[in-house]
Amino acid sequence: MTIIHPVPPTIYTEPEFRVRATSRLFHSPSESVFDPRTGRAWSRSDWDLNPEMLADFEVMAPPRPAAVLVPVIARPELTVLLTERTAHLSTHAGQVAFPGGKVEASDIDAVHTALREAEEEIGLSRTLVEPLGFLDGYRTGTGFLVTPVVALVKPDFVLALDPGEVASTFEVPLAFLMDPANHKHHSRPWRGRERHYYAMPFGDHYIWGATAGMLKNLHERLYGG
Repeated sequence: MTIIHPVPPTIYTEPEFRVRATSRLFHSPSESVFDPRTGRAWSRSDWDLNPEMLADFEVMAPPRPAAVLVPVIARPELTVLLTERTAHLSTHAGQVAFPGGKVEASDIDAVHTALREAEEEIGLSRTLVEPLGFLDGYRTGTGFLVTPVVALVKPDFVLALDPGEVASTFEVPLAFLMDPANHKHHSRPWRGRERHYYAMPFGDHYIWGATAGMLKNLHERLYGG
């Protein structure tokens, strides 16, 4: 008789996460998924589930560099800190996002951008943030090439939200976000076509689009085998 041993569940602890992150994430930003000579993105982009739309990038202006912080909070149960954008913004109004934004001329690198934006948007002190590595570059349909910076954050922070940009923040257990059962495929009409995208609904929060795509990339890099 064959005995099948169940696969032990992943234990999402700070030491375990640190080991995975430092060994499996990029040590420097990776733009290899996007070729500016052709405008094609063949891995990470808003069109991950719509490869037929990749040709859109060929007629778009060169992407503007941006960076976001993927803040993993070092609680006994690891969580990911997310923001909800204010409703009046011209782009991404009301959407769930990572703290971050476009690279400024004064920024030293993508890490500097992500830390600066996190301080400006939600008051997260960079002294509490330990960057561990980078996910794949992510090309958005709104014209950005985003560098996601994954970091561990000490839990004793006090936030101060910029009311012009951020309506609220919330935390989601890392275990929930890294469970493939919670990685949904949703769609909606977009410019006369049906756009498919990743979504990870969590309670009253609808995590989708670029944010869900980057979390999917985090799962694949750290826990995808």
